[in-house]
Amino acid sequence: MITLEINNISEIEETAKLFLNKTKKHKKFAFFGDMGVGKTTFIKELCKQLGVTDVVNSPSFAIVNEYTSSNDEIIYHFDFYRIKNINEVFDFGYEEYFYSPNYCFVEWPEKIQQLLPEDFIIVNFTEESNHKRIINIQM
Repeated sequence: MITLEINNISEIEETAKLFLNKTKKHKKFAFFGDMGVGKTTFIKELCKQLGVTDVVNSPSFAIVNEYTSSNDEIIYHFDFYRIKNINEVFDFGYEEYFYSPNYCFVEWPEKIQQLLPEDFIIVNFTEESNHKRIINIQM
C-alpha cells in the first residue's frame, strides 16, 4: 500500500503528480471516502496534471463526464452517488468505459463495487481532525 498526505490545499498539485508517478502503470481508480473528504477536488487536479483543459466537475447528475487531455487522451470521471440501483449502470453501458484503455476515475464505487474489474486500483480518502487528508492506494 502507498500512503500520501495532503496537509493543506497548497499541496494538492504536488500530491497529484506524486500519485500519477507512483501509479503510472494503471489507469483505473476507485475513490472511496466520505462526502466532502476531497475526492472530486483531487480528481480535478489529477485531470489537470494529465493535461485536461476542459472544466472538470462532479458528474453526480450525469453519472459520467468525459474529458480530453492535451494529447487527445480520453478520461472518464464517474460519480455513482445518486444511482438508485445497479440497473442504471447497466443501462448506460458501463463496460465500454471500464474495459477501455482510458483513464477511469470513479467516485462512490461502493454502489457498484461488484461491477469493478480487477484492474481497478482502490484509493481510500480519509480526513484527520486537523483537516489533513490521507490517501491510501491499494495496488
